[in-house]
Amino acid sequence: MALEIAADGIGQWVGQHVWPLFRIASFMMTIPFVGAALVPARIRLGLALLMTILIVPMIGDVPKVDALNANAVVITIQQVLIGAGLGFVLTALFQLFVIAGQMIAMQMGLGFASMVDPANGVNVPVLAQIYTITVTLLFLAMNGHLVAFEVFLESFRTIPIGPGGLGPDAYWELAHRITWMFVSAMLLALPAVTAVLIVNISFGVMTRAAPQMNIFSLGFPIGLIFGLFAIWVLHANFLPHFDEYTRQTFDFMRSIEQVP
Repeated sequence: MALEIAADGIGQWVGQHVWPLFRIASFMMTIPFVGAALVPARIRLGLALLMTILIVPMIGDVPKVDALNANAVVITIQQVLIGAGLGFVLTALFQLFVIAGQMIAMQMGLGFASMVDPANGVNVPVLAQIYTITVTLLFLAMNGHLVAFEVFLESFRTIPIGPGGLGPDAYWELAHRITWMFVSAMLLALPAVTAVLIVNISFGVMTRAAPQMNIFSLGFPIGLIFGLFAIWVLHANFLPHFDEYTRQTFDFMRSIEQVP
């Protein structure tokens, strides 16, 4: 007895696996700890395929759309945008600390001490690289990657696969996340930046009072020492800040819903 499979059944089966794969693969390509250049694309694709196979039974039915139809192309683009958008939100959390490290390094005179970031392939100050390593280790030690995957898989319930997709408000909120990133980085770096600024102002007053004093030979090392001391003091509250920003990130990822 020959096994007969209808064309609609094949289209349903393919759509039920391909569309979640596009969303998961887009998410894998953009998140920091997996989407970095250090992780080969084959490994990311393999993880995306494995996650797709595991979660397909939990998704349920997907819209029955012909593979060559324009609606199928629209749904595919929407899945890519949803996965990339959620990954961008998580990337903003890590870049927040990179920007904060750059602000502090530039203010205290460590802007010239840069190194190549192997994850992104660009030159960043050493302090920003230290913050990146610290945040990554904290995120993995606190099982943040498991929570990130859990929140992402919840998107298949809050934003089901279909022609609806994200609305203009959701895209605007994703774009506005850049503002949150810079504001949070400024708040994180403000104590150290203020401390170094006070030292520079003090040396400016001293130079005005005693012009013969060489400000470059004294101000730079003392400003660097005060900057390192401010960083050491800030590390005492590094974990609470990281926990708060992580909670805000996951809450924002859960708040993104489908257009009504």
